[in-house]
Amino acid sequence: MDLFDYIGTKNIDSPLALKLRPVALAQIVGQEHILAKGKLLHRAITADKLQSMIFYGPPGSGKTTIAKVIAKTTTSHFETLNATTSGKADILRLVQNAKDSLATSSKHTIIFIDEIHRFNKAQQDALLPYAEDGTIILIGATTENPYFEVNRALLSRSLIFELHSLTNENIITILQRAITDTDKGLGVYNAILTDQAAEFIATHAAGDARAALNALELATLTTERSADGKINITAQVASECMQKKFLNYDKKGDNHYDVISAFIKSMRGSDANATLHYLARMLESGEDIKFIARRIMICASEDVGNADPMALILATNAMLAAERVGMPESKIILAQAATYIATSKKSNASYAGINAAIADVQTIDIGQVPNHLKDTHYKGSEALSRGIDYKYPHSYEGNYVEQQYLPDAIATKKYYNDPK
Repeated sequence: MDLFDYIGTKNIDSPLALKLRPVALAQIVGQEHILAKGKLLHRAITADKLQSMIFYGPPGSGKTTIAKVIAKTTTSHFETLNATTSGKADILRLVQNAKDSLATSSKHTIIFIDEIHRFNKAQQDALLPYAEDGTIILIGATTENPYFEVNRALLSRSLIFELHSLTNENIITILQRAITDTDKGLGVYNAILTDQAAEFIATHAAGDARAALNALELATLTTERSADGKINITAQVASECMQKKFLNYDKKGDNHYDVISAFIKSMRGSDANATLHYLARMLESGEDIKFIARRIMICASEDVGNADPMALILATNAMLAAERVGMPESKIILAQAATYIATSKKSNASYAGINAAIADVQTIDIGQVPNHLKDTHYKGSEALSRGIDYKYPHSYEGNYVEQQYLPDAIATKKYYNDPK
């Protein structure tokens, strides 16, 4: 029995993550960027026209799952190796079997190598000639960047598919499938997974479906039934199974707004310690880093403004960097931006000024644009006295000249108080 035969069993002692592993493309959750209909990998698997490839991505993102789907759908022979327990002799044995298969049945052989980055140079070199001449189709899986860990010659003969960490929505979909599946899942246990618990597990699984399913299975098997005979998996139960502290933080409730309000007010109040505390609360509760970064950008403009123009530049770049890096490292980027805002000089002059200007536009007679400021880019503008007597600032010393810019009705209004 090979790896995939074992995975396909209904052995009650098998981990839930193994029993629920998809066997068809339609069952795979996530990785739409490579598996959606019309994408190269989807087309290759569906048509059974495969070539050597390497799946690169974090744990629990679906590398072995995709290999299993290929094993179930391909007409080629499918063999597996794990680089942590196999050596050059195992490779040469499978290569010989592949040659025999080609000679006797004209069938190609796909060799799936899990953790291919653990093969040394000599072991990887042993694969090269047979992948090149078509004796085998190599599929490797690795959590390490293949451009650093796999021989260039082997890379040049392979397609590289990068898998992403599953989103919270992906994980929740998988959890809901697991809790209701009466065949391979936990449906027979009559368990109820609360939305808050599902969100908690998804957040702390950090994109790893295996970790999420392990937590769900442990919660289901160790939680006593309530009086009505049901197993209620709450966020508190989930937190115990994941060994993570449960924070009462509902992204749609009061606590969410209270914490983000305290975060913003701490930055505005120049308290870097409180700023980091509330940032930590949000991060540990799985708050969307884009949501946090947007609030930092707003605070940079609203509360720091032109007292330190670099604040908005740093906050904007922090959002871009956080999105590209992702968690957990983006917490460093967000902390840098938030503490910069907290320790910067403050001015709400721009914020107060635009609000005052808008209020006047909405409520009082604001008059007309002065004639000397009106557009002159059309024939007849001069006849209408448009632009006459306008003073071009760059024609004067210091690129400045005194003239009226506000309409007559509000000529003496002052909206902006320069913090400098």
